[in-house]
Amino acid sequence: MINNSISDKEIRILVQNICNMSVFKGRRVIDQIRGRSYEETLMVLELMPYRACYPILKLVYSAAANASHNMNLKETNLFISEAKVNKSSFIKKLRPRARGRSYSIKSPTCHITIVLKEKSKFLLDKSKI
Repeated sequence: MINNSISDKEIRILVQNICNMSVFKGRRVIDQIRGRSYEETLMVLELMPYRACYPILKLVYSAAANASHNMNLKETNLFISEAKVNKSSFIKKLRPRARGRSYSIKSPTCHITIVLKEKSKFLLDKSKI
């Protein structure tokens, strides 16, 4: 389930119940991209060797597409202002064992929130100098 909310020069996207990804695996990747520009984030996520990078990459692509389509923002001016991973519920499964018994398997899930903001005009002019 994806929720989008739009405010002043900011796009917020939330993905809930990412299967087969624990909070610790997600935070390891999210900590690397927090505060980076959109283009640099894509490059970092494509080159990292972790399996958790793919759902986060899809999420960043989706947030940037929403920002460019809904708010007419340029993707080159976007940066990740906030990124967090929160704990969610467990997916519970049963595994058959000997003598008709069963053991439970608990797979952790997580919620990922990413906020993209547009760099202000002052910062863009200052970076060209």
